Amino acid sequence: MTEPRNPREYTRGKPFVPGNPGKPRGARSRATIAAEALLDGEAEGLTRKAIDMALAGDTVAMRLCLERLVPARKDRPIVFDLPPVTGVQDHPAAISAVLNAVASGDLTPSEAQAFAAVMEQHRRSVETADIDARLKALEGNTDANR
Repeated sequence: MTEPRNPREYTRGKPFVPGNPGKPRGARSRATIAAEALLDGEAEGLTRKAIDMALAGDTVAMRLCLERLVPARKDRPIVFDLPPVTGVQDHPAAISAVLNAVASGDLTPSEAQAFAAVMEQHRRSVETADIDARLKALEGNTDANR
């Protein structure tokens, strides 16, 4: 019989206490605190310098300024023909329209996937409301029969 590779009594350090919460929320490293202390009060001057450098033609400063003015968009409005969706019975037609929009290049597959997730949430909410209504109707029938 061989010994375990790293027996507990020979390992360095102590294992973490069960339920160790780790760093508290909002904790910052010493480097971050030091950088903030150095830059404290200099933000306006640094910003002005970056703008002046961008206006003088420095492409890196220009990119920095533009990224702050107009951040990269994560989403865009989706525009395509979608049939009206009033209930679960309309979902197959809506998903078919999404599939056609992907096939024609109007939507990207990731946009279609996001849209399908929204449709799934809609279906669940309609289904939950339907189950709730049925349950209330059954409970009403049970109370009336007593």
